[in-house]
Amino acid sequence: QVQLVESGGGLVQAGGSLRLSCAASGRTFRNLAMGWFRQAPEKEREFVAAIRWSGGFTNYADFVKGRFTISRDNAKNTVYLQMNSLNPEDTAVYYCAVSPVWGSYIPMDYAYWGQGTQVTVSS
Repeated sequence: QVQLVESGGGLVQAGGSLRLSCAASGRTFRNLAMGWFRQAPEKEREFVAAIRWSGGFTNYADFVKGRFTISRDNAKNTVYLQMNSLNPEDTAVYYCAVSPVWGSYIPMDYAYWGQGTQVTVSS
């Protein structure tokens, strides 16, 4: 079993920044991928970024490349998503998730999910 708790969401103006955190507990994560997804109202959940716990390899959706950075702190079992140059289209609930499969962009490949944190970007 894995427990994931996100934090760091909030309201920010366009062009601003936020850092999301995802604290993980319950098992070791050495061979797992940690991903961030987001879901806007009336839209499907979409992949944002992922990091492989071992080795720190990263993947990003094209629409966040150069703006968002995913990172991890092994000692704290925490994954971060630094979001810069935010725009209103980034408004969504952001979820972190765990997958045994590296490189997947598909939500159904992620077995455990946090409760989500709301990010709202005003214009």
